Amino acid sequence: MIRPPHIKSARHPVSPAELTRAALVQAALKLFGRQGFDGTSTRQLAAEAHANIGSIAYHFGGKEGLRAAAADYIVETIQAVAGQALGDAPTSGSPEAAQAQLFAALERMIGFVLVSPQAGEIVQFVLRELSHPTAALDRIYEGVFEPTHRRLCQLWEQATGEPAESEATRLTVFTLIGQVIYFRIGREAVMRRMGWRDIGAAQAAKVLAATSGNLSAILAARGPGMKGQGS
Repeated sequence: MIRPPHIKSARHPVSPAELTRAALVQAALKLFGRQGFDGTSTRQLAAEAHANIGSIAYHFGGKEGLRAAAADYIVETIQAVAGQALGDAPTSGSPEAAQAQLFAALERMIGFVLVSPQAGEIVQFVLRELSHPTAALDRIYEGVFEPTHRRLCQLWEQATGEPAESEATRLTVFTLIGQVIYFRIGREAVMRRMGWRDIGAAQAAKVLAATSGNLSAILAARGPGMKGQGS
């Protein structure tokens, strides 16, 4: 059964100031994602975090600094998930080992994106940034999107022999990621169509079976001996 990945934070807030800072970052993730940056006041952020309104300026220099801190939190969190899913993505190895790592990465992505309680607000925040890019998106792209995508492309080259930085490989990797992300952004539509009351571990396992089948089919189309693990 799929479980959300265990993420060890590099920071363990213990002092009242650190706890307030962490609460403000969580409030920013939630409110900026739901209401947008311009639609969220510092008063709302402070109320959501149960903090003094002056603590935003004290800890972050203002609302813009808080948005940057929220972006950094996303980078730290997803880097931890990607590290578990991809390891060091070795540059050499057998096609079979690379294929196995691709399937393992798919399972980790689904465990985080569909099952982790953190994922909803993170995805919502990122979608806002993708719709209206700011410096926060630059931090997320440079810290997560580009390096993770590049590592998956390297695995794809090991698995298939297709050049990691070819246009075809980069597009294929985007399709693998996109099919997972849809189940988060289209969560309500999926639950209604599937007759599910929620998407938890049991439902995520069914999504994994379907997406693994897709990956197997793509690998099989590359040539003999590439049936993958979902076949």
